[in-house]
Amino acid sequence: MHNRFDYMGPNMTLSWLIPLVVLLVIVLSIYMIKKNNNDNKINRDNKESALNISDKRYANGEIDEEEYLKKKNILKNK
Repeated sequence: MHNRFDYMGPNMTLSWLIPLVVLLVIVLSIYMIKKNNNDNKINRDNKESALNISDKRYANGEIDEEEYLKKKNILKNK
């Protein structure tokens, strides 16, 4: 009679699990790195656009110099 250990031995029954776990760790690492890079780019773009909006509002006279400098300092410190 044959049992499940005849050809592969007792250590080979779950040998597919280790490469699967390694592959999963690699895929998740790549995903997290890309997600983090995208989040940083979005935050950087939002900060720049907020500075540009403040610049335009100051140039158009919608806000005074004190308010402009206050907003600029807040945005640069984020």
